[in-house]
Amino acid sequence: MKKKLMNKVRIAAVGKELPEYCRETADIIPLVESWLGQQDQRFMRKVVKIFEGAAVDKRYSIMSPDDVFSTTSFEDKNNVYIREVKKLGSSVLSKTLHKCNWEPESIDYIITVSCTGIMIPSLDAYLINDLNLKEDVVRLPVTEMGCAAGVSGLIYAHNFLKSNPGKRAALVAVESPTATFQLTDYSMANMVSAAIFGDGAACVLLTSESEAIGPSIVGGDMYHFPDSTQMMGFDLTNHGLKMILDITVPEIIASHFPNIVHPFLSKNGVSIDEVNHLIFHPGGKKIVQTVEALFGEYGKNIDDTREVLREYGNMSSATVLYVLERFMEKNINSGEKGLVLSFGPGFSAQRVLLEW
Repeated sequence: MKKKLMNKVRIAAVGKELPEYCRETADIIPLVESWLGQQDQRFMRKVVKIFEGAAVDKRYSIMSPDDVFSTTSFEDKNNVYIREVKKLGSSVLSKTLHKCNWEPESIDYIITVSCTGIMIPSLDAYLINDLNLKEDVVRLPVTEMGCAAGVSGLIYAHNFLKSNPGKRAALVAVESPTATFQLTDYSMANMVSAAIFGDGAACVLLTSESEAIGPSIVGGDMYHFPDSTQMMGFDLTNHGLKMILDITVPEIIASHFPNIVHPFLSKNGVSIDEVNHLIFHPGGKKIVQTVEALFGEYGKNIDDTREVLREYGNMSSATVLYVLERFMEKNINSGEKGLVLSFGPGFSAQRVLLEW
């Protein structure tokens, strides 16, 4: 009996889009000092050092820095989020479709990802109208998986396309962490998130068409840390989405690292020695340093991850897709493999193995 060949799912293109406002970290520090002017001076100096040492040189935002540090209601900020997310989502999807010479009506499955605001209908409904997607396109909005959701979207797209040969999928991630900034929250979680986060949008086009080119997805899985829902996320308050960020996240990641990486690779028939490229989500300087040290033991580097953090900050779910775009633009040899990895609320790790 002839064995049936598995349907390959390939990444056809990755694109990004940035909001209009951009500031160097050095230009934001005076605003931070003004914001914290009534606080203890030692506390203010500590926060300034967090900004200076965050390994983020600049970040983009949907609002001007002055507006970010102004007193506004949750409703007002969320309305800005809704308006700008629609623009960014439409623009990044159009731009990425153009890269592939795909028509919008050729998309069979659309996944939209965002956790930094609230909108119903979700972004995908507006994209269907803005770009005239076909009437029977399958929608999947992913709204509550935080930084991990970019990789989650790749996993969902892979599963759909693997079961549906000859189809196309679009994954659109649009995030605005600045819309969640809490002006009256002086917790260290709010300080750290303000220092590392920025806004941005990304799009990945995937296909199960037999003639497609681009890296194929070998497999994708999720790893859930037990009893860790308190480590990362948002509390919904009268002032908006309040950041939850446990300082023990890097060490918890380190303790689970062997279970996150090796069984997943083994399941897909490879070892860490056979992985040529690491496409890791830059959650923040400490997480990057932790994962860099863990992979460094195997002679691997995450230089592209560090560069994305420096140039854009952590844009939640979209950030790992910025790292992926850098690899899509490289001249990578056939047969080489890449491990895509991100962490997010739950607490969980999301993993995808690519082969060029």
